[in-house]
Amino acid sequence: MTQESLGRFDYVIVGAGSAGCVLANRLSADPSVRVCLVEAGETDWYPWIHVPIGYFYTINNPRTDWCYVAEPDANLGGRGIKYPRGRVLGGSSSINAMVYIRGQAADFDGWSAMGNQGWSWAEVLPYFKKSEDYHRGSSDTHGAGGELRVEGLRAHWDVLDAFCDAAVQCGIPRSEDFNSGDNEGVGYFEVTQKNGVRMSTARAFLKPARSRPNLEVLTKTQVTRVSFDGTRASGLVVRRGGREWRIEAAREVILSGGTIGSAQVLQLSGVGDAAALQRLGIASVRHLPGVGANLQDHIAARTMLRVKDTVTLNQQANSLWGKMWMGIDYALRRRGPLTIPPALVNAFVRSDPSQPTPDLQFVCYPITYDKLGDPPHAFPGFTAGVCMLHPESRGSVTLKSPDPLAAPAIHLNFLDTEADCRTVVKGLRMLREVCNAPAMQRYAPEEFLPGREIQDEAELLDGIRKMAGTIFHPVGTCAMGTGERAVVDARLRVHGLQGLRVVDASIMPKIISGNTNATAIMIGEKAADMIKADARS
Repeated sequence: MTQESLGRFDYVIVGAGSAGCVLANRLSADPSVRVCLVEAGETDWYPWIHVPIGYFYTINNPRTDWCYVAEPDANLGGRGIKYPRGRVLGGSSSINAMVYIRGQAADFDGWSAMGNQGWSWAEVLPYFKKSEDYHRGSSDTHGAGGELRVEGLRAHWDVLDAFCDAAVQCGIPRSEDFNSGDNEGVGYFEVTQKNGVRMSTARAFLKPARSRPNLEVLTKTQVTRVSFDGTRASGLVVRRGGREWRIEAAREVILSGGTIGSAQVLQLSGVGDAAALQRLGIASVRHLPGVGANLQDHIAARTMLRVKDTVTLNQQANSLWGKMWMGIDYALRRRGPLTIPPALVNAFVRSDPSQPTPDLQFVCYPITYDKLGDPPHAFPGFTAGVCMLHPESRGSVTLKSPDPLAAPAIHLNFLDTEADCRTVVKGLRMLREVCNAPAMQRYAPEEFLPGREIQDEAELLDGIRKMAGTIFHPVGTCAMGTGERAVVDARLRVHGLQGLRVVDASIMPKIISGNTNATAIMIGEKAADMIKADARS
C-alpha cells in the first residue's frame, strides 16, 4: 500500500533528543532549508520535566520514558534492570540528572588516535563552548551566551561538605572545574539549569526555533524504517495517528534516536548484520555487523550509610513540614531540594597511580532509599556510589522482532571481564575509605549496604552483582570509525550508504570519562557544521 506523504524536506531528523534538538535549531537557521524533526513522544508540557527533582516522576513514566528493560544478565545475578530513555521533546535531556560533564581531553584525543579525524579535544572544545552559557563567564575552556545554561547547585548539606573534606584526606585533590580537560579531583557538580529550572535541549535549542516557518516538528510520530532509493536514503516511513505515512528527504535523513533508538531503526531498515536481519524477514540493504554492537555503559555500585547529628533529605522528604518548606523555597526562590540532581558531589579518581587518567567516578547524595520511586528511609543517611569509567565489557542492542513497535533486546553484559570486576571492587573499597575518613567521623557513619561485615573480595563482587545498576550512559551502538565493526565515518555518514547519518551518543567509539549528555550536545553542534559544509561542497 502506498503511504500518503507528510511532506518533502531537505533534512529529516529522527529524534528530538539531546543532539536532535541542536540539529533542528542549527540547520533551520538557514531560511532556504526545510527541516522536519520527528519525535515518537509528546511535547514537553508535563510540569515535572521542568522541576529538577521531577526525574522521580518522569523516569519509568510512559508519558516521558520508553520504559525499556534490559535482558536478564547472568553477571547481575540474572536481573533485567530498568533502562530509562527519554520519549518526549528533549529526549533523555528532559528526564536525566542534568549533570554537565564533558569527560577527559584524553577521551577525545583517543577517538582521534583511532582514525577519527576532527574529534580531538582541541577540535571538539569549540563546540562545547558554542552551546554553553556558563555561570562564571567565558574563558579558554568555557563559553558564555550560548543556549545551554550551566549553573552551580542551589542546595546544600553539611554531610556533603564533609565527604569532600574526607576525599581530600584520602589524597583526592579539590577540583573547581570538571570540564577543563582534566577532571581529576573532588567537588560539586554543575548542572544544566537556569534559575532552578531544567534546561533540556527542547527548552534551550528547540523552543527558540519553533516559530521558524521552515521547521516542522512532528510529535507522537514513530519511525518504522528509513526508505531507500538503491543505496541512498530517500526518507522515512512513520506511524502517526494509527496510520503509516511517508516523509521525503531531498538531502539527508539524520538519525538522532539515541543509542537504543538509532540502532533499532537502522536494523528495521535493513542496515545491520545481514544474516540476523534475514532471519527476521528483513531484506538487507547494507551489511554492517557493527550496528547494535559495541554497547558501553557506566556500571555503578553504591554504598549507603546511616549518620547521626545532621539533617539529610531523608528527614525532609518524610516530614509534612519538610515537604511544605521545600515547596515554598522552590516557589519563592527557586532554591532548595527541589532543584537537586540525583547526585551532588562528584570525584574522579584513579584506581591505581599507574592509570594515565581517572578510571573511577565517585558520587554522593544526601538520601537513601531501597530503589528509585521508593520513599526515603526514616533515619538520616547518605548514598555514595562508584562508577567504572572505562569498562572493557561490551553489550548489544538487537531486534527481537521485525515489528517496529516492539522494544529491542538490550544486552548490557556488565562485569564480563576480570579487569572490570577487579576495578569495581577496588573502587568500592576506595569509596569506603573516603566514607570512613576522619572528616566524616562527627556524623558516625554506619554502612548498611552492602554492609561493613562484607570484606572478602569474592563476597564484595557477589554483593555488587546483586545490587549494581547503571547511571544510564549508553553509547557506542553505531560507532564511528574505519574498521569492519564501524557504522559511521568521521563525518557521521553511514558506511556504504548515501544521504544517511547518525548524530547522537551511539557514534562514540569509546565511552567518555563521565556523564554523557554534554558530549551528545557537542556531537549535535559539530555534526550541524559538517552537514552544512558537505551541502556546500
